[in-house]
Amino acid sequence: MSLLQGEYVPSTQGWVRDQVEEYESSGGERANTLRGGQDPIVVITSVGRKSGALRKNPLMRVERGGKYLAVASVGGRPTNPEWYYNFLANPVVELQDGPEPRLYRARLLEAEERADWWDHAVRTWSTYGEYQKRTSREIPIFVLEEV
Repeated sequence: MSLLQGEYVPSTQGWVRDQVEEYESSGGERANTLRGGQDPIVVITSVGRKSGALRKNPLMRVERGGKYLAVASVGGRPTNPEWYYNFLANPVVELQDGPEPRLYRARLLEAEERADWWDHAVRTWSTYGEYQKRTSREIPIFVLEEV
């Protein structure tokens, strides 16, 4: 059961649906790493800006001091992921890192604060640096602070 209001509409991408389902059903004990690797993920639920439906996405686990990052990298593609727009329209999201989901407020980072967190993101998962090289857009990042 979600802490957010709305009907859950699973992703159209099979791997996302499967990972979210396995992660949530196991309380974060299974499907808690990036596909085929050792890198930990969290599951973030957002409210769709158009539909109002709940959308769930596995994202890399980047945490510092009880705050989390949501990095809108999409592997370095030229456009932002759909959840980026959901976060802007409805900044209260649910993040599950382990057995219990909690509510967080997402805030888009800019300037020095973004640079500091970006460095932390790349130290946590170096592939983000490679993704930035693949695109001309500055990859947006949100800090998620518990509500």
